Amino acid sequence: QAQLVESGGGSVQAGGSLSLSCEASGFTFSSYCISWFRQGPGQQREKIAAISRDDSPIYVGPTRGRFTIGRVNNKNTAYLHMYRLKTDDTAMYYCAAGSGCWAEDYRGQGTLVVVSS
Repeated sequence: QAQLVESGGGSVQAGGSLSLSCEASGFTFSSYCISWFRQGPGQQREKIAAISRDDSPIYVGPTRGRFTIGRVNNKNTAYLHMYRLKTDDTAMYYCAAGSGCWAEDYRGQGTLVVVSS
């Protein structure tokens, strides 16, 4: 059964850093683009970053320049490294695997990030 499990969320002060992980199982991880999304309280879901099968990153939105996406295929894991966090970054973060970037053939349950001032 295909599964994505996010981890690494937590509470951090503004200006701090966190690294999220997205561990996959049950499908051929290397064949999929991995995307990260977030949804803050009372907000719509937002695209953050994606990394293609050939390791090309895509960044969108206000996190560009502060967040870095990566993947290690032999560990079936993708990462989102978040720096200079702001209170506006408070959200549930989740990863997805798709045949194309931003597609959600599979999606994890999410990990909560809370940034306090």
